[in-house]
Order: sequence, then structure tokens, then C-alpha cells
Amino acid sequence: MYYSVEHCGVYVSVRQSILAILDQGSSYGYRLRAEFERRTGATWPLNVGQIYNTLDRLERDGLVVKGETDAEGHVFYSISASGHDEVASWLRSPVLRAETTRDELAIKLAIAVTLPGVDIDEIVRLQRMSTMSTLQDLTRAKNSGGDPGSTDELAWLLVVDSMIFQAEAEIRWLDHSRSRLTRARAEGLSATGIQPELPRRGRPARSEPTSTNESVAR
Repeated sequence: MYYSVEHCGVYVSVRQSILAILDQGSSYGYRLRAEFERRTGATWPLNVGQIYNTLDRLERDGLVVKGETDAEGHVFYSISASGHDEVASWLRSPVLRAETTRDELAIKLAIAVTLPGVDIDEIVRLQRMSTMSTLQDLTRAKNSGGDPGSTDELAWLLVVDSMIFQAEAEIRWLDHSRSRLTRARAEGLSATGIQPELPRRGRPARSEPTSTNESVAR
């Protein structure tokens, strides 16, 4: 039933997620990875190194405390009072969308449209096919299961729904971009090479003071 996407553009707050899991009880790296993947339907696989790097930063910031090591060599971490407060703040706060995001596809099209000789229509066509294929895979994965029988399955469905909506929005944006490109060509817009000299920014150069005679002459 689970649909795994290893290279997903969705930003996942691993730091806050690990803190939220630790807020339920102390744990170690491998178990935290398993808990994270279980709670997100293994949609964003994490490696253990990423988990332990995050734990090191959380310990440095005073949000977790390193505890005992068990007989199998597992180092346990516990959340601190500050960490508990951060989890509570994270859960109460909305996720802010940046005014300018470094979306790889948007940047790719923005650059490509300024390059002479590039077939933008082909780029859009291939991307639309790829996104549509992803959307179909997600939809099939979602439809393969019934109603959620556990909170794990419910969490997975919420994630998949989000990815479906994002894929649908991307397809709409690609169709809109194709229409905009068609209008731009009809208006005679074309790409150019590198400008010979970039426009200068900042204050204009200060002019030299004129002499007294020049001032009088004027």
C-alpha cells in the first residue's frame, strides 16, 4: 500500500519531527528512523547518518540530552524541557511558505526560456508527461487501499493526498506556462545571449567639483 518517493521536493522538517517523536519517550537513532518512516508511510526515507547528525545538533542546542548506552550499543536520547517547548510551538505554528522558493522546475524553465535555441515546448511536454505519470502512480497507490484502519495508514493517506494535489497543481502550472509561451512567441519575444555589460547598480559616480572660474563662466 505504501508509496515511496526517495527524491521528493517536499521539505520535511526532520529536526522537529525527531523532537516530536522523542517527546513520546527516549529513543536511539535506528528506532527514530523506523518511527519517522512508520509515521509518514516511508514516503521520505532517511539514513541513520542524517538522524544522528540531527541529534548532535539538537544536543548542541540543548533540546535533547544524551543518555545511557544499552548492552547492544544503542545511545539513547531524551527530550529536554526546551525541546518539549519547541515541539509545542511547532505544532501550534503554521508552516510559512517562503516568498521566493528555489523550486528546481521553476528555475529550469526560467533559465531555459532565456537561452537561444532551446525547445521550451519539448521541456514542458516531457515534464508534463513525467508529472502525469507520478500523479497516476500516486492515485493508484491511494486507491489500492480502503479506509484507514490505523493512525499510521491515516498519516500515509494525508501525505499521499498532499502529493497528489501538488502534482495536479504542477500540471495546471505547466499548461498555463505553455499558453504563456505561445503568447510570448506571437508577440515576438525571443531569447538573447549574455549581455555585453551588466547594468550597474548603486549610487552614480560623484562628479568632480567645478572650479570658481567655471562656476562664474556658467
